[in-house]
Order: sequence, then C-alpha cells, then structure tokens
Amino acid sequence: MRWAVYDDESGGGALAGLDPSGALGAPTAAPVLAAAVAAGEAADVRWVWPDTARCYPSLLEAGARVARCHDLALTEGLLLGHAGRWGEPRALPAAWARLHDLPVPDDEPLTGAPQPGRPSQPALFAPAREPLPGAPSPLAAVAEVHADQLARIAALPDPGRFRLLVAVESAGALAAAELGAVGLPWRADVHDRLLTEALGARPVGGGRPPVLAGLAAQIDAAFGFRLNPDSPADVVAAFRKVGITVTSTRAYVLREVEHPAVAPLLRYKELSRLHVANGWQFLADWVVGGRFRPEYVAGAVVSGRWGTRGGGALQIPKAVRRAVVADPGWTLVVADAGQLEPRVLAALSGDRGMAAAAGPGDLYGALAASAFDGDRGKAKIALLAAMYGGTSGAGGALLGTLRRRFPDAVGYVEAAARVGEQGGLVRSLLGRTCPPASTPVAGPGEPAEAAEPVSASSARARGRFTRNFVIQATAAEWALLLLAELRRRLTSMAGTELVFFQHDEVMVHCRREVAGEVAAAVTASAQAATELLFGPTPVHFPLDVATVECYADAK
Repeated sequence: MRWAVYDDESGGGALAGLDPSGALGAPTAAPVLAAAVAAGEAADVRWVWPDTARCYPSLLEAGARVARCHDLALTEGLLLGHAGRWGEPRALPAAWARLHDLPVPDDEPLTGAPQPGRPSQPALFAPAREPLPGAPSPLAAVAEVHADQLARIAALPDPGRFRLLVAVESAGALAAAELGAVGLPWRADVHDRLLTEALGARPVGGGRPPVLAGLAAQIDAAFGFRLNPDSPADVVAAFRKVGITVTSTRAYVLREVEHPAVAPLLRYKELSRLHVANGWQFLADWVVGGRFRPEYVAGAVVSGRWGTRGGGALQIPKAVRRAVVADPGWTLVVADAGQLEPRVLAALSGDRGMAAAAGPGDLYGALAASAFDGDRGKAKIALLAAMYGGTSGAGGALLGTLRRRFPDAVGYVEAAARVGEQGGLVRSLLGRTCPPASTPVAGPGEPAEAAEPVSASSARARGRFTRNFVIQATAAEWALLLLAELRRRLTSMAGTELVFFQHDEVMVHCRREVAGEVAAAVTASAQAATELLFGPTPVHFPLDVATVECYADAK
C-alpha cells in the first residue's frame, strides 16, 4: 500500500492513498501529520513524499518513525542521471515543471534539519519559491510525479534492479535522518581532556592553544623570521627564502626536506587539523546532551556515498574516537567490511580466479599466493592499479601480471575506462549512472569529428573516473543494502539504536545483554545485502565485528 504525503509549515498537512498506477485517492487533511503517519504505520505502508531530508526530521521529532518511503527527489535525481542529465534540479517543483513542459525552477537548498537539543533551522517545509502552476494541490503534484516516475522506471532496460536502487536510496535517506536525530554517544569531558593533553589549555578569547603557539615559535626560530604556519603560501615562501624549493606543504613533500623547521611544522599541521576540525568549537557546535548529532546527506557523492552538512561525521579521526563511549549498561557493536571494493570487482566481473581469491580470508594474500609469488604488497599494488587506473611505475608493471592471471576482472574495469575515454556513461550494478563528461567526445548520433575536441589527458582522466565508478558505486549500493537490512532487523530488537554509518562501516549502540544478537544481525544483514545485489555468488563479503565500550578500541 502506498500513501502520498504533503505537509505545511505548521506541522499539519494532507495524505491520501495511491492505487497501483499512482492515481490519487480522496485526500484527508491531517492537522497533526505526525500522528496520522504514526497511525498509518500499523499497515504495510510505503510513504511517498517530496524529500525525506525535509519531511522526515519533523516527524521524528514528533515521535513518528517510518519503515519505508519513496523519496521523489532522490528518485528524480537517479532517473535524470540514468538519462544522462545528472545534476539537473530534482525537487518536486522541478519534476512537476518538466512533466508539464514549464520552466524548471532551481532546487532550494536544504538549510538544515531540527535536531533535539539544537536550535531549529529555518522552516523545512517553507513554500517553494516557484509555485506548482496548474496543480490542484501539492498533494496532487506528489501523486502525479510519483506516477510518472513509476512509468519511467518501468520503461528502463532493467526496471527490477532500478526499483531496488530507488528503494534502498530512499531507505538510506530515512536512516540518515534517524542517525542525526539519535546521535552518536559522545563524552564531552573525555574529548575536552584529549584536547587539553594534545593542545594545552583552551585559549581564552580565541587564538592558538599553548602547544600550537609553542610550535609556531619553534618554526619562526628555525627560519629566523616570523611567518604564518597556517598559510601554505607563507610556508612555501619561507623555504624559498632559505634556498629550498618545495612544490607544496603536503606532509610527504616536507618529509623529503632537510631543515630544522620541518619537524615542528609537521607536528603543527597535525595538531592544527585536530584543533580546527574537532576542537573545542566542534564540541560547542555539534555535541549536545552527550550525543554528537551530525547532519547526514544521503547520496551526496556521485557514487552514492553519503556526505555531511557539518560536523565531519564521516571523518572522525583516531585522536578523538576515545570520546565515543557507550552509555552505562550499554556497549557498541562496530562492524566494517574489509576489502569491499576488490570483492565487488570480483563479483561484478565474474572472474573465477578472483572469486576464488575473494574467500572469507585475506583477498590480497590469496592473490599474492596465486599470481605474485606470495608477495602481498605487489598483489595489492596491482589490484589498486587496476581499479584506479595506475599505468606507470610499479603499478603499471604489476598490472600486466594481474591482467594475464585475472583477465575478466581487469577486462571489466578496462571496458568501463574505454567508455569513459570516449565520453560515454557507465552504471553501477543497480543502474546509478555516472555524470556525463564535461566535454563529450561525441553526442548521440554525432560523428566523432563533429564533437568538440578533447585532450588525450582529459580522456584518460575521464577513463580513470569511470573505471572506478562502476566499482565504487556498486560498493555503495552493497553498503546501503546492509544498512537498510540492519535498520529493519533492529526495529524488532529492544535496547538497540543505530548510531553511525560511514561508507562500509556501521555502529549499533545497544544494551550489553543483546550485543550478541546485534552482532548476529549485522552479519546476517551483510549476507542479505550480498544476495540481494549479486544473487548466488562465490564471493565472500566478510565483516570485522567488534563489541567494545569505546570506539577507539574497535580497530
């Protein structure tokens, strides 16, 4: 059963049933939309709404949790991408306008989602700048756009796979909103102690912490003059002034330089990153009530991976993971998929030799034993060269060995690279499509000589991108399927909460007595994700699962 939902700024709105074709039934006004949605969850409902990131947070805040939805904005983006129109406006007003051959308005930016304990951002359901001309109501527009999307999906070469992509993308958006609302357990006192130990006392009124100030003084003394160590241009100029040429201030460049300023400069850069990204201001902005509450953005990256709108949740450095501590009586179950992308390549390509290597153990070790005289390092370099397009140096030389031993696997990514070099589009297993080339080699039906010329280097860069896209986007789909399945399983398990997701890693905060059940649910979810995505496959997708009190102890 499907129900269309539209909401207004007051927390009320309207909803109506949809028949199998997407036609709208009689709408029902809902003065308190959250209560109506919560009541509807008793049935097997899939909610259809304009945008999960705008609609769901306020429902969560009111206590209404949704099991399934169809996100019109995310689906429109996927369909546009499949048609080679990646990046066009995808919100309800834009989809409605395209459907009726009207001027297409730009999407409005999402200004933020309300999080418990944090000030609400501007109205999430504010009327779009552009109206919905000719629509009897916003609810009717939701129903019509939904019916159009179903028809476009049905017309695709493999609609079943694309339907799964739409379902898991929408489920991911639900999980993203829930993760932000629940928050990750975070001990502000532990974090403050870590910062004080690393940086010294918190500075009053801004400025550098004592340790950074001391390192800056050491850098000045080493050069014999003052400079701003936070400015790459100043640092490059300082080295030039003492007769040393550096191309950048990256750590690997500075480590090759012999000068007394290098050691304090490298330490300064490391601690400065901690201070800027996860310092005291981070605590003030993002940790509320013992929880870190980031704003996840589902599908933010072209491959389908998530992003964040602040807080840096996808890049929690090891230095501060000590602050992620389970509540008393609770524990953390942390699981991540090892060597995910190489295993995806093995499953996608159907290469029997690589599938045999992708067993429950170390894939690189198995490759090394069969093709590289037991040298694991060479096997890893060769496989990374295949997936990322490394054709020079050691990677290029080893790639030839990999190609001879595993021709189907290498052939799969090289075929994707050739499509990219020619300006074409490649897709993930479920149908997520890469963005078009900024300057295509030739348009549809055009002879190549009529297209705008593309440099050989640009074509190669495009090929490296498409080569990896087919793997990374499919890996993102596997991870989303894992997340969606785990989210479903945890619904019936009391004393559990999904609190973290990062590319190929999930974390569940749970009562100690159910930790074993949670670990089993995570493993079962990974198996279900594999079967849903690849069907019967000899490739294993093992998880490293750890039950710990502190996130830092998981790795």
